[in-house]
Amino acid sequence: MTHTTDPHDTLSPALVERVLEKLGLRARPALDLAGLSALYAQWCLRVPFDNIRKLLHLRSGNSGPLAGDDPTEFFEAWLAHGTGGTCWPGNGALDALLCNLGFETTRGVATMMASADPPPGHATVVVQLDGRRHMVDASILHGEPLLLEQTPTAVAHPAWGVQCTLRDTRWHIFWRPLHRPEGFDCRIEYLGATRDDFRRRHEMTRQWSPFNYAVTLRQNRAGQVIGTAFGKRVEIGADGNILQQPLARAEQLRQLIEEFGISEELVMALPEDSPIPPPPAR
Repeated sequence: MTHTTDPHDTLSPALVERVLEKLGLRARPALDLAGLSALYAQWCLRVPFDNIRKLLHLRSGNSGPLAGDDPTEFFEAWLAHGTGGTCWPGNGALDALLCNLGFETTRGVATMMASADPPPGHATVVVQLDGRRHMVDASILHGEPLLLEQTPTAVAHPAWGVQCTLRDTRWHIFWRPLHRPEGFDCRIEYLGATRDDFRRRHEMTRQWSPFNYAVTLRQNRAGQVIGTAFGKRVEIGADGNILQQPLARAEQLRQLIEEFGISEELVMALPEDSPIPPPPAR
């Protein structure tokens, strides 16, 4: 199932050009696998998965829509401050950009299988090209489009590689998050989610999410995955090896500004990390 661009997701031509320029793309990508691959690779290198603006939004007591729900607002913040977002705003913005460029996309809802019985809590994007589905995820950041097929597929890379299998009619994508680098599956529940589905599910995280309490950021860089996750600096190296080390707050803030290019204005406003409480009973 594909969709046309929601009027609220329409990006101005000038904004699209500014986004492409910051992504390092000199021209609009061709509407084929090569074009999609070029855009997604640059996204993974330049748009982090992070919860910086969400933390600021929640700690301020702002009752308005969560940061990044509007793709124009998401991209203006990225251009100004270097921030990305968590899965709902990040994948919503990626979907909007792809739609505005002319790609046929569908939004997906998935489950991160990090515990015994988790609820669906992850967003993703799938692009259809020549009758084949290609997942491009703004949170997993797997570097190149991942084919969703009846048979197993993979992105073969020692740092950000993923493996996909179809089990019980649902795709399962094995990946390695920085806070759980041993890895677990992301299970796609359904495709064809709407913009309102994304916004509603994002709003549900206001009550509880593992990303509501401590800074986390993930980005691909020079053949590695690097970032910060719940008080640690984490690297998945170009050889696949994992390096973790505790970060004092001053070093964490310095890393966000100097290494990841997040604006000092936002970084210095971040609250102290706090422990993650258990999720509320369902």
